[in-house]
Amino acid sequence: PFSIVMHSPEAARRISHLGTYLRFESAIPRRDSELAICATAREFDCHHEYVAHARLARENGISDGTIELIGRRGPLEELPEDDRLPVRFARELLRDNELSDEAFNAARERYGETGVIDLTATIGYYSMMACLLNGLQIIPPDPANRLPSVQ
Repeated sequence: PFSIVMHSPEAARRISHLGTYLRFESAIPRRDSELAICATAREFDCHHEYVAHARLARENGISDGTIELIGRRGPLEELPEDDRLPVRFARELLRDNELSDEAFNAARERYGETGVIDLTATIGYYSMMACLLNGLQIIPPDPANRLPSVQ
C-alpha cells in the first residue's frame, strides 16, 4: 500500500517509520501482533490488510481455524486461550472505544507496561492503514481473498 501513500512523501516516511517499529521491534510477540492486526482488519472490513496479515499470521504459527474465526467475527470463547487476549483487546478498543479493566490488566500482566502501549499503538496504526486502504479502495483482486460478509 505504500506506493499509494507515496503521493504524500512526508506522510509515507512517517507512517513507514512507525510501522517498522511496530512490526519488527515492538515489545509484543509477533504472533500476538498478527492476531491483533487481523482483528483490526476485520473490524474495519479491510480486505487487503486482512489477507496480507492472515498470511503472516499463518507464518507465525496461527491456525487457519483461528484466522477463519477472526474473519467471521466468531466468539472469543472458540479461540484457543493463548489467542484470545490480542483479539479481545482489539475488539474492545475498536467496538467500545475503550478497554475493560479486565482486558487492560490482562495485557499489562502478559506484555508489561511498554507492551500495553505497543499493542494499543499497533491497533491504532493498523486502523489508520485500514482507513487508507479502504478509503483509496485498495482491495485484493481475487474475490476468494476477500473477507466473508458478516452481519
